[in-house]
Amino acid sequence: MPSSFSAPGFADDLNPGLLDRWNAVINAEFNRIEEEQGASRYFTLRSIDPAAPRHAVSWFGNPAEPEFCFDQATARKLCDWGVRGRRGLHNEYCEYAVVTAPDSQGRMRPKRVQVTTELSEYYQVLAEEDPDLLRETLTETLGTKPPHWQELYGPAVANPQLLSPAQRRVAFARQMTGHGKHTDLAKAGVPRDPDGSLNAVNALFMAHPINGLDDLIGIVAFGAKPYARRTATGELEAAGRDQIFRQEPYQEQLACRNADPAAALAAAGAAFKGQTVSFADPLGVYIHGFTPDVFQFEGGPVPAEWIRTGRGRPGLHQRLEFGPADDDPHFLDEITVVEGDSEKLVTGGYQVVRRVEVGPVVTLGAPTAVPAQDFVVLPDPPGPILCREASVCLSVSALKRDFDAATGGPGPVIGPRGRR
Repeated sequence: MPSSFSAPGFADDLNPGLLDRWNAVINAEFNRIEEEQGASRYFTLRSIDPAAPRHAVSWFGNPAEPEFCFDQATARKLCDWGVRGRRGLHNEYCEYAVVTAPDSQGRMRPKRVQVTTELSEYYQVLAEEDPDLLRETLTETLGTKPPHWQELYGPAVANPQLLSPAQRRVAFARQMTGHGKHTDLAKAGVPRDPDGSLNAVNALFMAHPINGLDDLIGIVAFGAKPYARRTATGELEAAGRDQIFRQEPYQEQLACRNADPAAALAAAGAAFKGQTVSFADPLGVYIHGFTPDVFQFEGGPVPAEWIRTGRGRPGLHQRLEFGPADDDPHFLDEITVVEGDSEKLVTGGYQVVRRVEVGPVVTLGAPTAVPAQDFVVLPDPPGPILCREASVCLSVSALKRDFDAATGGPGPVIGPRGRR
């Protein structure tokens, strides 16, 4: 039975037709994933019980891959490397951009960090069906004059109303989102990285291909099975991370991220108890926590007005801005953050999202007895998953080489077998 969700975060008041279109996208992704992975009685898209308890599934928003491939210092540099860092590494359902501005001496300095967890598929629906609402929404987020249509749909589009919804979908994707692994967009010639800069210099919504609606539904569906391992005495107990993520070779590196293990293990733990996992209304990725206490300004707390949340009701925010506003004479790099036993200047977004917790909200059914035939009994792995040997470190190394070439800083090479 198709599920009906509200706009993510209840951020927008959608008309019935637009809401139906958003739900059609959600249901299509669910049906495709269910066909690929197989249906599970322990996962439904939305619970039919309105009183089902809600649970926030959380993980930290900083990209884990560059840190386990190298170290935290290198991860910060690469993740903060503007568009290259964002498009290459921000794959934890949390993306950020750093707004810069000139100081009184004319030097360009970081002003504030924009953090977003909004799904690009939602904005694609707005772009297809209601260009005016799309522009109105982005104008409110930007806090500036409305963007030109060409900034949203490409330099050749002066009036998107003259295009069909299908044409608007392709034009918007080419300009703003990239193909996002969607087959129809890739076949239409939409590149992986969008041509436009509006969502590159600002974090309006997520655009990394791994931060998609399909991935979010898919990782929860993957986890929502009663995975088990057999103990020495022959009894069944809940399987662990390494057993679950070693079913297929390509899944191993997923275990090394922040998001995928958190989502999958939460779903697996519930399924092992016989609980059905569903997404709570509204479906989305939300900012569940932020730790401002580790940041200081002039020896005291950061001013409250420098921490702004939005794009959703309280508890369902999808946006965080951290740092001074444009009309404030101060800059982001006047803030310090406690890191270990020392304080360091905040120079970019990585230091901020390491203190941001994000994730979906799910509902859980009542525990039930799991029939013996439902358990997915997995063998113990031959050893622990070694994240530094993950093949993704090859692409992270390539990004680091480009960064070193651009900044004049040589660095070590990391391969799937570690340093060499």
